[in-house]
Amino acid sequence: MVICVFGASGKDIGAMYIERTEALCEALARRGHSLIFGGGQNGLMGAAARGFKNGNGEITGVAPRFFDVPGILYPYCDRFVYPDSMRDRKKYMEDNADAFIVVPGGIGTYEEFFEVLTLKQLARHTKPIVLYNIGGYFDPLLGLLKHNVDDGFIREQTMELFAVTADDGEAIAHTENDKTEIDTISFV
Repeated sequence: MVICVFGASGKDIGAMYIERTEALCEALARRGHSLIFGGGQNGLMGAAARGFKNGNGEITGVAPRFFDVPGILYPYCDRFVYPDSMRDRKKYMEDNADAFIVVPGGIGTYEEFFEVLTLKQLARHTKPIVLYNIGGYFDPLLGLLKHNVDDGFIREQTMELFAVTADDGEAIAHTENDKTEIDTISFV
C-alpha cells in the first residue's frame, strides 16, 4: 500500500513524537508499504521519511518548488513530485495514497485531515484514515468533534470514518484492513 502520512514539519517537536512516528513508519515499511508525504525533512514529516528509509520502504515526496531550498526537503526520497501549488500537492497525495495516517501537527495537518475526512464522508474515497494519537495529542480535537456531534453539527456516523489510536499495531491493522462502507444517504 501507498500510505500518506500527514504531520508537522517544524523543527521544535518533542522527541517522543519524533521517535514514535519514526518507529511506526519503519514498521509500515518493513511490512512492504511505501510512503507519500509532503516532502519535508524536519519535524514529523522528516521522522516519517526516516522511518520508511530505515525500513527500506519507497518514499515519494510532494512539494511545490518554492519549498526547494536548503534544509527544507528530505533529500533521500526515491521520487520527488513538484506540483504547482499547495492545493495541487494535497490532491496529488490524496489521489496516489491508499490510506492516510495523521500524526500530530498544526494547521496544515488539521486541514489535510479534514479534507480527507470530508471526502470520505462524501463517498469520494473509502481509504482508511488513522489519527495516530501520540500522548493524547488529538484528545482536544476529539472533544471538539464530540461537541459538534452533540450539538448536531456533525453526524455521529462521521466519527466511524476514522480510527484513533496511539498503538502501532492498531494503527497498522486499521490501515491494512479498514473496509468502511459509506452510505452517503446517512450524511444528507
